[in-house]
Amino acid sequence: MVPGGGRQLDRGQSWPINVNPGTTGGRVRARTGCSFDGNGNGHCQTGDCGGKLACTAYGSPPNTLAEFALNQFQNLDFIDISLVDGFNVPMDFSPTSGCSRGIRCTADIVGQCPNELKAPGGCNNPCTVFKTNEYCCNSGSCGPTNYSRFFKERCPDAYSYPKDDQTSTFTCPGGTNYKVTFCP
Repeated sequence: MVPGGGRQLDRGQSWPINVNPGTTGGRVRARTGCSFDGNGNGHCQTGDCGGKLACTAYGSPPNTLAEFALNQFQNLDFIDISLVDGFNVPMDFSPTSGCSRGIRCTADIVGQCPNELKAPGGCNNPCTVFKTNEYCCNSGSCGPTNYSRFFKERCPDAYSYPKDDQTSTFTCPGGTNYKVTFCP
């Protein structure tokens, strides 16, 4: 989440995050292949946060993101799983109360990643690799590509490119509680 935090979680561990009142949004991501010293300095193979355990910036691609915008239009929360920054771990992003629609992305994207997008520990998004408007949507207009279709076919509910709103954003009533599960 930005601003910051970070904690090593071993298999089966959880980390409750209480979002402060008035928080309007955030991101949760897994980082993999990490090594930190006692001062929280080090690096991660995927999702690195500038060499810090306690993130103060967005993680570097590739990383699977759970994104949320709280108490927005008509007191709704907007949630999504985004693969726009690539993919590093399967994820489930689900409400724990007050709403029934969760989102999952559990495909073997790393194992099936196109050669051009392969990265150590993950699968990059095409914008990171090619840096063109076709993939990055810098001009505001872009559509699906063969690469975004690769992600969408495997995780139909997840964002596959920056303008993939219609099939990738879900709503719950404001005040809903959520959980993010890595490698469900």
